[in-house]
Order: sequence, then structure tokens, then C-alpha cells
Amino acid sequence: MKQLPKYEQVTIESYAAEGKCIGRVEGKVIFVENVVPGDVVTVQLTKQKKEWAEGFAKEFHSYSATRTAPICQHFGVCGGCQWQMLPYQQQLQYKQQQVVDNLTRIGKLELPPISPIIGCVETVYYRNKMEYTFATKRFVPHKEFTQLKLQGEEALLAASGPAAGFHAKGIFDKIVGIEKCHLQAEPTNDIRNAVVAYAAENGLTFYDIRQHTGYIRNLIVRCTTTNEWMVNIVLAEENKPVRIALLDYLLAKFPQITTLLYTINAKWNDSLYDQQPITYFGKGYITEKLGNYYFKISPKSFFQTNSKQAETLYDITKKMAELDGSQNVYDLYCGTGSIGIFLSDKAKQIVGVEMVEDAIVDAKENALLNNLQHTHFYAGDVIKICDDDFFTKHGRPDVVITDPPRAGMHEKLTEKLLEIAAPLIVYVSCNPATQARDLQLLSAKYAVTAVQPVDMFPHTLHIENVVQLKLKDSLAMGYENV
Repeated sequence: MKQLPKYEQVTIESYAAEGKCIGRVEGKVIFVENVVPGDVVTVQLTKQKKEWAEGFAKEFHSYSATRTAPICQHFGVCGGCQWQMLPYQQQLQYKQQQVVDNLTRIGKLELPPISPIIGCVETVYYRNKMEYTFATKRFVPHKEFTQLKLQGEEALLAASGPAAGFHAKGIFDKIVGIEKCHLQAEPTNDIRNAVVAYAAENGLTFYDIRQHTGYIRNLIVRCTTTNEWMVNIVLAEENKPVRIALLDYLLAKFPQITTLLYTINAKWNDSLYDQQPITYFGKGYITEKLGNYYFKISPKSFFQTNSKQAETLYDITKKMAELDGSQNVYDLYCGTGSIGIFLSDKAKQIVGVEMVEDAIVDAKENALLNNLQHTHFYAGDVIKICDDDFFTKHGRPDVVITDPPRAGMHEKLTEKLLEIAAPLIVYVSCNPATQARDLQLLSAKYAVTAVQPVDMFPHTLHIENVVQLKLKDSLAMGYENV
């Protein structure tokens, strides 16, 4: 394969999107990873087009004055917190810009003034769920690799042995060994490191994803603001005496654990959607509180991974829904029902629809947990469910809440929303690019009347955005937005 060229002394001018920044060479736009505006770098191209190119910084000649020292020893190798070298306020500026660019360039929408992004009060230890992988091969960064090669093959072999942490970017069988991660509060690091130490002392092997051999595969740690901790250790096979000894060790060492589970996963992949976690200690779930509502989180439940900022996100959603107690609210992509339940005190009725059946089971349990009688949750495709008979039973929606995955809404669903023509839609998105695409389709009948970006994940590229839409016919009659 022909080696693509590299460009020397490229000044990084501005932020683009999805973590890439822009430099220019003889007027040609170069999208560069892992840099910030103000850096001067040598760029090795990875993709070459007529009018633009992509690449990465092969060498730094000078660093931007806006850079700050990363807090994590694994920064630049782990890949999980790409923006730790940026002051948080500058991260927020770039995320705000990402929302504006997507809505204007992709959506080509008429927009009201976009509200300033709401940042997190806590920028570390904000995640309530972490998943660690145990593997036979540790990813060795280039700098360390060079040093170890000088020490000999034995040193390199020893350093690249078993590790627990996160998958290395683009390498499915190697793990970035983690000593301390700043995303989740302690004892998460202590628990992971204790399992590593226990395995070494007792001859327990880590999983080899190529050979499909080994014993310990994954460790999932979840916590709540109510100070409950769930630990699920995933093993490749059942070995009852060994398993019991390991689980008893964790319970004795970490009294903070309120629920301890294990999962036997003999499949070739790590997904647990079709596996059954087994409760070894505790009630088998943990309970989170958002606002006045409690939410049961079972081992496979989806729940917003930043609980404190989720409450902010849901408050914004409730405000944009403009509820006064008389509205029929449809919550699409409702998941475990968290948004609908959070809004329920201001709604006449909540109707939730979600494709994942397990999530609907959780949603119904969460409604019971909060003694709600006016919520109804259904598993299935909203396009098929929301027919005339369904509307006869539940009534047509006055407000629609939609919170789709990163891929956005299916085009048929946007067509369905245009057909339903609810007076007001609140669109919660974790991907402003696909949101902008969907809003452009909805603009056939709807106008965007409010936009509020929210940062849920400090030090990462990700951004949530909440948009309020109203029927253009309603606006023409003089109704005001929030």
C-alpha cells in the first residue's frame, strides 16, 4: 500500500467536530485527531481526498497555550477522556459550537437563540457504571514499547502480559491496563485491582478472546447517589469452589457492596444481553433517586450514566414539555421509563414505547415502585403500535418525548410523528448530527422553538442536546414557546 504523505509545521486553527480539529495546507482542509487549536504539528495523513484529508499528529513542534495538564496517568493511551488536556470551560465552548454547527449546517434550520450549554458541577467521578475487561494481553504504548525493546524480549513479554482495564482503540484483543480511572468514585479502582491481585495469588487466568480460554472476563461496577454498589463479575465457565472463594473474598474486603452477582458467559463475545446474571449477595439490584422518584436498576438495565446531570437533563425536558397536568404524554424510546416517570407529576397520562422488552419490564416495575397509576408502557415498534386502535385506547398525544440512540430516529418514525402531529415535541439527543437530520425532516410541519445543550460527559467529545418543537400551524395561531 502506498504511504500517504505527511505535512510539517501545520498550525491547528479551529475545532471541527467529533474530536477532530482543522489545519490547512495550501488551502486544503486537514482534519486532525488528538490536537487542539494552537498546536503546531507534523500531520501524517490517513485519508486523502481532492478537497480535504484526514490524519493524526505524528510530532508536536509546539503546544497550544490553552492546554492544561491531564489529571489521569492513562491519558493519551486509554482514549476514554479525549479532552483532559483542555480546560473544562473550553470543552464546553467546543461542545456548544458542535451543536450550533450541526443544527445550522446539517439541519439548515431556522433557529431561536441557542441557550448556553449547561456544564457539570462535578467533572470527575461522575459515572455510575463502569465495565472493565480482563485479558491475556496488555496494550503497550509506543513510547513504553521502545524502552522495553532495549531491555530485551523477556522484558517486553512480561510487560505485555495479563491486564484489566479498557479495550485499546481499534485492537479487539488487547487491553489498556488501568491503575486508576477518574470516571467513577472509589472503591471502583480498589475492587478491580483487588480482583487482579487475587487472581495472581490464586492462579486464576484472564480471558483470551482469540483462543477463547481463561476464567475471568469482565467486571461491571454500578453505583447510585443513594450509596448503593452493585458488582457483577463475569466468568467464562462455572467452577463453583473457585467462584465462591472469589465472591466471598470480594464481600469480605468491600463491605460497601450491597449487591454482588456473577454471570457465566461461555460465548465468544462479551455481550450480556442474552445472559442471566445470578445474585450471590443482596437484593439483585440497586435503587437510584432522581427528583422525587426512585428507579430500580437491575444488572442489564440501561440508565443514564451520570445520575446527577441526568436530573438536570430531565428538568430541562420537563420545562420544555410545558405540562400543566392536562396533557397526554407519549414517551418514545422510553427505555426503563425514567423520563416519563420524572415528568409524570405534571401529566394526565404517560404512554411509553420501547423496542427492548427487558427495558419495558423495568419501566413497569419503576412505575409500581413510585405508586404511579397513570403510566402505561409497551414493548414494540412505535410505528406498528401507534395505530388507530391504540389512539382510541390511550388518546392522541398532546406532547411527544423522543430520546433515540446515537443513530437517531428511523425515517419511518419521523413520518409517523408528522402523521400524529402532536402540538409539541421534545427531542432529547446524544448526537446533534443525527438530531439535526431528523429535525430537518420534521421541519415539514414543525418549527424549532428552543434549544438547550447539556454536557453529560466531561472530558469527552459527547454532548446531549434538548430541542423543543411546535407545530407551525399552532405558532401561526399565536402560541408562544418557552
